[in-house]
Amino acid sequence: MGAAAALVTFAPAQWLTQSVTSQTQGRVLLDHVRGTIWNGSARVALAGGQGSSAAVALTTPLDWKLRLGWNGLTAHLSTLCCTNQFTTLRVQPRWGGGRLKFDDSTSQWPAGLLAGLGTPWNTLQLDGNLALSTQGLSVEWVNGRVSVAGRAELMAQRMSSRLSTLRPMGSYRMTLSGGATPSVQLETLEGSLNLSGSGQWVGSQLHFSGVASAAPEREDALANLLNIIGRRNGPRSIITIG
Repeated sequence: MGAAAALVTFAPAQWLTQSVTSQTQGRVLLDHVRGTIWNGSARVALAGGQGSSAAVALTTPLDWKLRLGWNGLTAHLSTLCCTNQFTTLRVQPRWGGGRLKFDDSTSQWPAGLLAGLGTPWNTLQLDGNLALSTQGLSVEWVNGRVSVAGRAELMAQRMSSRLSTLRPMGSYRMTLSGGATPSVQLETLEGSLNLSGSGQWVGSQLHFSGVASAAPEREDALANLLNIIGRRNGPRSIITIG
């Protein structure tokens, strides 16, 4: 029993590598892993899934502290490039599913990280800053159905793309609001590329409809981008998900 307890206590962080890759279907990869499962660090990269040949990594390691309690697992995460303090997540098992709760937090992430996820992000090659904040946010999934409580806001600031010579194209805000039917709202804060749209989660599926258009004097500079991000309808591009 003592040997088993020691094995669990000092289990190497390397054991997480395959589990994280499998659970995320190859979209999150861990490298240069150090420490134990409970206190460790690793370089984290985003990839396009199993078999993907390219990945984009954070510039600084991700540090974590895991604590197992009677009501689930608590994870404290931080990385020097993007968080100014530990971000806390709580994973609580449920019959037929589970619940993920986020403590209120703010963080800053490079938009270029998204290119690792493959199509269409590797084509867009976005550059800019993604500011994420959460308030009372929790996600629960039971028997394939997803419910959301609280709010998350993503500010995409001074965005640009390799598909356009216009730098920056604009700044945007996407808001996730929980409730009986969780909703997503996209709006333009400033810039020559105008993005707007809204959507709802039905079960575990997001249904989103949006529109992209260019300021009249910037249509030529943004034409390639508008052709990629949606279905062209005259000067507009129609964005549909789900």
